[in-house]
Amino acid sequence: MSLIYKILPRPLWQAAQAAGRFDGAGIDLADGYIHFSTAAQAQATARLHFRGIADLVVLAVASGSLGEALKWEPSRGGQLFPHLYGPLDTAHVTAVTEAPLDADGVPQLGELAP
Repeated sequence: MSLIYKILPRPLWQAAQAAGRFDGAGIDLADGYIHFSTAAQAQATARLHFRGIADLVVLAVASGSLGEALKWEPSRGGQLFPHLYGPLDTAHVTAVTEAPLDADGVPQLGELAP
C-alpha cells in the first residue's frame, strides 16, 4: 500500500482533528476533490503552491485506505495525481510532519525531498 501526502496549514489540520475529518482547503473545495501528491511529486507541489506559507504540516495517508473515493487523474505535466472525492477521515492519517520554510520560502519536506 503506497503513501500519499497532503500539505496544508497547521490551523486547517487542527480544525480537521477537532471535527474528525478534513473537507479540503480552498483549492480543494473549488475543484471538488482533495488534492494529494505522491512522494515523488510532493516537493514540486510544495515549491509551486506553498512557497512563503509558514506553519505547514504534511499528512501521510495510506492510499489503499481511501477506497473508491480516491482517483488517480492526470494533472501537472500529465502525471497521475491522487484526488480524493469526499472528506478525509482523520483516522486515515498515519503520520503528520512539519514542513519548515527554507531561506527561499520553500517548504522543506524532509525525507520526501528529492
